[in-house]
Amino acid sequence: MAKKNEGWEGWDDYAPFYDWENARTLGRRDVAFWRRLAQRQTGPILELGCGTGRILAPLARTGARIVGIDRSGPMLARAARRTRTGALVRGDIRRLPFAAATFSAVFAPYGVLQSLLSDRDLSATLDSVTTVLRPGGLFAIDLVPDVPEWREYRNRTQLQGPAAGGAHLTLIESVKQDRRRRVTTFEQRYVVRRGREAREHRFELAFRTLPVRQMTNRLERRGFTIDRILGDYRGRPWDERADVWIIISHLRRGPTPTPDTLGP
Repeated sequence: MAKKNEGWEGWDDYAPFYDWENARTLGRRDVAFWRRLAQRQTGPILELGCGTGRILAPLARTGARIVGIDRSGPMLARAARRTRTGALVRGDIRRLPFAAATFSAVFAPYGVLQSLLSDRDLSATLDSVTTVLRPGGLFAIDLVPDVPEWREYRNRTQLQGPAAGGAHLTLIESVKQDRRRRVTTFEQRYVVRRGREAREHRFELAFRTLPVRQMTNRLERRGFTIDRILGDYRGRPWDERADVWIIISHLRRGPTPTPDTLGP
């Protein structure tokens, strides 16, 4: 039987290339949105899956009291070089290592919850968020909607260009879809060229994408009220064709872990 991927796998290997790739795709389009949301908070904020600090660092520079958690040591090492906040924690978002009611807001940017590949992992994370979030606190989720729509292909050159240190990078990518599990797997091959020398780095990243209605149902079962569902970073309403799916909610009450056995 083939081994099923875990959502946290691949990110250590991705760390040297993450910022290079995102500068050519997402860029900084989402940073202003998270900055505006952070400026409205009066207490400490937790960012799930803070990675290289792409969002955390600019938020910290505005004076936001923000803590970032990520499982990947190489990602956090890059975040540490990017920000002086010092509030970086290596840990598992399914079991957040913080006291109850610590945070006034929890942010889950850029599809981080899509790295949870099973109902069990998603349930554990949502339950952990309800524990560390204060009653009335904000929970904001950003999902990448088009991942399940990608066609399967093999060894397609997706990106290439110069990188730091005189290197030239080429991303060669393959995509596999598991429609039953709603899991999309990206096989990544980064070719790093310096002069005549070329080195190849291979890893996989897997994402599970649930419909918006299923995500909001899971939140509501845990005592969250859905405030808004947005379709872009400028605040436009969501629809099925939206560029992003942003769910803004607040916690009505304290934590009440709820198994996801009731269907979508």
